[in-house]
Amino acid sequence: MTATHTPASNAEDLIQATGERITVARVRVLSLLLAAPRALTHHEIEQGLDPSLRIDRVTVYRTLEWLTRQHLAHKISSDDRVWRFNAAPAEHDARHAHFKCTNCGEVICLEDLPAKHLPRVPVGYLPEVLEVTIKGLCRECCPQRNGPETALVNDRPLNR
Repeated sequence: MTATHTPASNAEDLIQATGERITVARVRVLSLLLAAPRALTHHEIEQGLDPSLRIDRVTVYRTLEWLTRQHLAHKISSDDRVWRFNAAPAEHDARHAHFKCTNCGEVICLEDLPAKHLPRVPVGYLPEVLEVTIKGLCRECCPQRNGPETALVNDRPLNR
């Protein structure tokens, strides 16, 4: 019989692999991120935690920062000045883009950008992170959501 992996057990395994302490706050916050279909704000994470655990706002902030430093989560900046957090898979690369819905604010991760599509920096500069956000309407907010999928190719819509 195969063991069932839940977001909580996956979170524990990922935290244990860092060699750091496994705490209730770390497990609960990471398991929430692992189960989420999109990036979450600090407030959404706080609201998603069981109140009986008594994990306060400051602990959530510290936990998110720790998860980010350990590369178990990543922080996504947004023009609304609200940070969003998403679980970072093992193969997570700092060269991937995000899509943000301009109507509902949903943020999702997109595929990693191939090296050939990355901008070049001058000699002597060392890039560490590339933040790319594509803005538009998500499936739920798009008025043509029942139509064919659309992708941008050379800045023109391409119906698939």
